Amino acid sequence: MPENATEVTAAGIARLAGVGRAAVSNWRRRYADFPQPVGGTGASPSFALSEVEQWLRDQGKLAEVPLRERVWQAVAGHPAGAGRALVHVGCALLLVRDRPTAWLELAGAPDERMAALLPQAMEHVLTARLGPEADGVHAAGAQGSGGVHTAGAQALGDVHTAGTQEPGGVRATGAPHPGGVHGASAPEPARVHAPTAQDLLPSVPLLRAAAELAAGIGAGQAFEFLLGRQLDANPRQYTLTPPQLAELMAEIAEPPKDTDRAAREQPVRSVLDPAAGTGALLRAVGGPAALYAQEADPALAALTALRLALAGEGPRRAADGTHRAAPGPTVRTGDTLRADAFPELAADTVLCHPPFNERTWGHDELAYDPRWEYGLPARTESELAWVQHALARLRDGGTAVLLMPPAAASRRSGRRIRAGLLRRGALRAVIALPAGAAPPYGIPLHLWILCKPEPGVRPAADLLLADTAGLSGPAPDASGGPGRPPGGKTPGGGRERIDWPAVRSAVLGAWRDRADAEGVSRVVPVIELLDDDVDLAPARHLPRPASGGGASGLGEVRERLTETLRLASGLVPPAADPAAPAHRPLTTVGELARAGALFLHSGTAVPGSAAVPVLTEHDVLTGAAPTSLPPAGQEDPGGAAADDPVLLQPGDVVVPVLGGSTTARVVDASTAGAALGRNLQLLRPDPAAVDCWFLAGFLRGTANHRQASSYASTAARLDARRLHLPRMPLAEQQRYGERFRQLAAFEDALRTAGRLGGQLVQGMYDGLADGTVTPG
Repeated sequence: MPENATEVTAAGIARLAGVGRAAVSNWRRRYADFPQPVGGTGASPSFALSEVEQWLRDQGKLAEVPLRERVWQAVAGHPAGAGRALVHVGCALLLVRDRPTAWLELAGAPDERMAALLPQAMEHVLTARLGPEADGVHAAGAQGSGGVHTAGAQALGDVHTAGTQEPGGVRATGAPHPGGVHGASAPEPARVHAPTAQDLLPSVPLLRAAAELAAGIGAGQAFEFLLGRQLDANPRQYTLTPPQLAELMAEIAEPPKDTDRAAREQPVRSVLDPAAGTGALLRAVGGPAALYAQEADPALAALTALRLALAGEGPRRAADGTHRAAPGPTVRTGDTLRADAFPELAADTVLCHPPFNERTWGHDELAYDPRWEYGLPARTESELAWVQHALARLRDGGTAVLLMPPAAASRRSGRRIRAGLLRRGALRAVIALPAGAAPPYGIPLHLWILCKPEPGVRPAADLLLADTAGLSGPAPDASGGPGRPPGGKTPGGGRERIDWPAVRSAVLGAWRDRADAEGVSRVVPVIELLDDDVDLAPARHLPRPASGGGASGLGEVRERLTETLRLASGLVPPAADPAAPAHRPLTTVGELARAGALFLHSGTAVPGSAAVPVLTEHDVLTGAAPTSLPPAGQEDPGGAAADDPVLLQPGDVVVPVLGGSTTARVVDASTAGAALGRNLQLLRPDPAAVDCWFLAGFLRGTANHRQASSYASTAARLDARRLHLPRMPLAEQQRYGERFRQLAAFEDALRTAGRLGGQLVQGMYDGLADGTVTPG
């Protein structure tokens, strides 16, 4: 194998072939000619990508590796690590976008010559985009994690610091915090250059491929895809802010179009994220803005700086005809609470998704910090420390939007600070989001909207409380559905079922109108909240809407239930005629696929990732229509949104690959055109060879599923290629298929009756309990 050749793990092989990891393990055991490991460990070996691709082609399991997949595998298998590879790619993509002519000239040179010339060209674009003291991409000297250079063992160097005056007259320097609290631990600037020629030489083939990908989808989207795959491959290492939520938070903080700005002399508004993470919140900011970010992890800060730079505008044409780079973001590294990088900043907006439940946030050493205007937060109230930090970095009248855990609104240890925020009019709204809006996905997080009090202005006398928990999308099957427990709980806390357009409309409407809306929002006088608990949880002050639309809607639900039960009674299957077990000749789905009688496709789409509705695992299990959400303005950090979605056609058969449920759904005209979602596999039969209902019916056999599934400690995974089918003439298939189609219609009627019955029963309970329904 050539030195520094790209390697791939078993998980990467599974992604290439569109199968599960268990299938890759089976291939290693069954096929003697499967490529041997070239690296990794015994528990997690790695293989040469070129050898794996050739073997998959020889076995008919791979037609062609998409360019984006090839680039990602090169990043994941980079000898210096994926983090360093992404830094190299980000620098190269900046060069591709900002100086395309220079890139083309460099790309025409041999690899060694190109590696020798790239550092100077990269240094030029980094300086133009991130400033003359850019600190984020490592070249020589001591190395921080992921290729970030720091000045010393204790340095928390800036990811990027501009030495010129910042917009609005604010100079973002490393000056000590007023009061001298942070002077000793303030971040120290560290000069960092472009990668060296020696560092870049192994990356040259990767950079060429990344540039080719950028030519098709754009430099910013190319980096988004690769960064998304890196985040997806390390889910426990990062806390992500979903793009739809980031856009909502940014839109809440957007000043009204006709506002009379207090700082009208500023050319653009300033936006700060003091816990930037991957930069999702700042990337969602619309319009011209000076972006400021601080992140404790130097490696992540470097990637965030490149991400924001690539997401911004390209070079602008000046009056003299030259092209000049637009101002880039200001991203710094360091612990925000202990070592604030922007002590003198007075931003127009603060957006923040702070870390939750931190006990070591600096309670003891920050006891006399001047930021605690509303009281010293308890050791268990780290989130209230972030709230006060955000207010301290706002200009008078500025707006902050923070994502908060629901406990922060009601814990007794924080009631004194919450009361102070209410009395001074700093806290303007608490909005409960549906469970699944952001990690941790199992609880309904809150949005806190704050405005820094202006001197001489009377504090607001009320607080907006809103609850959007009922807008999480279509209701789950009351009976649990196939393979589901009662209550219809879905994987991931329902994150794929959130109706983001409805949530956005409700949140923005409540915030802008500040009016009462039944079951959604209420404007509560502050005096009513200043009791012993100062509990600001919206659910405590807003009655939940009654099931079934309240007492007035129960009659309609009952009529629909009666009609559905009548329909179901006519679909009851006739009595079964017992017979001896049949011994038919069998084939497998894999054999039919190799013979061309059907085609297999794996789903990658998530709701909001495509311009069409997405058929999700939840939709298949519950018989619901495809989830329809408008495309998100930004790519899903999971990275899968960049793959071309598989569009459904009438007659396709869709099966879930996780959970062990015996479910198969035949696509009809109403579902056709939707995209195939994650954790689903599509079987597209040739109508001249295989009947779709015959295929779906036999795939649902319990014994068939059991023999085709592999079992882990916590879940089962279906290998659709191993599913059995009897060999029958097409006419006989159609006879069985008609019976399976009738059973599916009966199942749909029972599912609908269960859902309506659950609504009727719960609505009656609610009505009798609150007095809107009488027992007589």
